[in-house]
Amino acid sequence: MKRILLPAGGAVLASGLLAAGLAGTAQAAPTSATDPLANNTAAAQSVAQYWSASNNAALKSATAYYHDASATGWKSGGGYSPDGKPGAVLPTGEEKVVPTKVKNINLPKNIGKVFWTDKQGKNRWASGASIQSKYRNLVVTAAHNVYDTAGVGDADVLKNWVFVPGYYQGKTPYGIYVGKTAWTHYDFDVYEDYDRDYAFVTVYNGVFYGGDKVVTAAEYDKFVGPKYVDVKEVSAEEGAAGLSKYGPEGPYYKEDTVATNVETVNPPQKFFSWESVKPYLSKDGKDGVKLLTVEVSSYDYEKAPHHTPKFDNGEKAYADKDSISQETYKQLLAEKAAGKFLGELTAKKDKNGTEIEWYKTQYFIKKWVKSTTATTTKWFVKSFHIELSKDAGRLGDNVGGQGFAWNQKTGQPVFIFGYPEGPHPDGDKPYTGITPKWVYGKTSGKVYVSAAQKIEEHIGVKGALTPGADGGPWVLKYNNNKRLGYVNGVTSQFGDQDGNGRYDLITSAYFDGETADIYKKAANVWSGKIVGPNGELYK
Repeated sequence: MKRILLPAGGAVLASGLLAAGLAGTAQAAPTSATDPLANNTAAAQSVAQYWSASNNAALKSATAYYHDASATGWKSGGGYSPDGKPGAVLPTGEEKVVPTKVKNINLPKNIGKVFWTDKQGKNRWASGASIQSKYRNLVVTAAHNVYDTAGVGDADVLKNWVFVPGYYQGKTPYGIYVGKTAWTHYDFDVYEDYDRDYAFVTVYNGVFYGGDKVVTAAEYDKFVGPKYVDVKEVSAEEGAAGLSKYGPEGPYYKEDTVATNVETVNPPQKFFSWESVKPYLSKDGKDGVKLLTVEVSSYDYEKAPHHTPKFDNGEKAYADKDSISQETYKQLLAEKAAGKFLGELTAKKDKNGTEIEWYKTQYFIKKWVKSTTATTTKWFVKSFHIELSKDAGRLGDNVGGQGFAWNQKTGQPVFIFGYPEGPHPDGDKPYTGITPKWVYGKTSGKVYVSAAQKIEEHIGVKGALTPGADGGPWVLKYNNNKRLGYVNGVTSQFGDQDGNGRYDLITSAYFDGETADIYKKAANVWSGKIVGPNGELYK
């Protein structure tokens, strides 16, 4: 059992690695850590609305989280030593589970996808499962599916975290379960120690959204829950009639759009101030001269004269530097290569050479132009929609919960479930991520070590699941008829042992007595519900 030790003076060392002669007495850090995901009803409402709005649009837009996008190189060593006697907690409603060896596997209905929003604002998903608990409200997954591990130091919990059991292409057959509190090992929470890559998340009662209803604007304003306004264009005749019938506060309205066609005035016209500009009119009286700020390349900007009070044609206006996301940075790189982006792009790297910040700089000069304008009027009508809510009940009551086991001997067969979606490193993509898959094998008697991941004692199973299955349960003594067993690990990493560029190893943190301690704490905490008796979200 590896632990992070806190020696006198504040240095952090791995258990067994303390330097000889170190002054002071090393003390073990706490075992468990908790962090709120949606720690009150209002926050939970916001998360539920985010995913369910517009017929689960956000769920449908989510993509798999490729936490381990390349095959990890592994070394193996001696076997893992349990830190106590083996233990187990029975699955929901079961007194005894008999292992069954079969080829045709009935998938458990308590596995599903966990969803969240990353720092770039993208919706992501990975795998998880319902697990037995006192209040039937507990989900088990990988800790890296709960924390954003991209930063340095303490990791932040991921935003908009939910669990959807049985998820399939936008459908939520058992409801959406908003995460309330994440329970993890202290060493992962603080030090991102992947030998503790597991998390237990308490969730609120599930939420069903039972359909769309069109209401009045007043009813829309009073409703607490998922809602949206739909706008469509109508004819001028219908718009005028609607405006006359319902008045200016009604759903019908018009918008006037001014279109401007711009061309450079040649020769340039110079004026001392904007007020002194005299119209440069054509016969129809619609053309005029205007001073605009025009984007140019950095080369043209540097050649331009400095700004003066005369606002002369071609003078420098300003250079604007903005922070952007990595996704925008890559998009603009492609546009710049195609000649569609005039600005400059830069990336800031950390001490390891990894890009951590991205910027764009755009350059502008003053330019006199001749413009032609035209006004277009369009009519629109708004409709107000609310999405009715229903309490789905407790997670474990709806889909059951797997049992839990710890300090188990290695070499036992397990079923590994999850939603693999990522390609092998060679580009082959055997899975879609739409439906859950499984791998059957025996856990290795050796532990797996990966310096790149700071892993010293993972257990492994030979298998070819791919990213997307992260966080999926390893189920010991699985009963194919009852679809229940004991969770004895969760998928953490994927590896390539033979070096052929294809995943052939799945690893998990070893579940020991400290894992059991964290599980038992999480399994005895109540969450509550977020939907009221009339289908409204609680205020």
